[in-house]
Amino acid sequence: DFRLPTMCGIAGILNLTESAAPSETTMRSMLGMIRHRGPDQFGIYLGERVGLGNARLSIIDLGGGQQPISNEDGTIWVVYNGEIFNYVELRAELEAKGHRFSTQCDTEVVAHAYEEYGPDCLSRFNGQFAVAVWNERDRSLFLGRDRIGVRPLFYTQQNGRLIFGSEI
Repeated sequence: DFRLPTMCGIAGILNLTESAAPSETTMRSMLGMIRHRGPDQFGIYLGERVGLGNARLSIIDLGGGQQPISNEDGTIWVVYNGEIFNYVELRAELEAKGHRFSTQCDTEVVAHAYEEYGPDCLSRFNGQFAVAVWNERDRSLFLGRDRIGVRPLFYTQQNGRLIFGSEI
């Protein structure tokens, strides 16, 4: 019996047309399909056009790293699978620029790095990752992954929706 190694997983839906918001039931179903990737916690963010979900395997900041995670004012939301090896250095750089952190996890560094640098944040990350960032300000979704593709990120477009996840 072959099984993938346990790790976090992400999933989400973005409505590309004016239609009903993604439901909590749908997001829970998607996360249930990847439960084996992160059995410690499930987290969901629901907006008017987007649903983001995370199945978490707790490794860094066991008590404070629940996802989805946001910046200080709740305008940037992140679900993430992976590890940013240089997150301590990036955090210090972002704190020097005025960003305030509420956890010790690398996921929050991703949120603030996106807030500061936009999509160029990926070039600053040394690690393996798949990430989805929802920007409430301009209602945009950014998907990215590490340059080698160590952490998977699949997506499809169906019925006016962009659907993505760590597994097909």
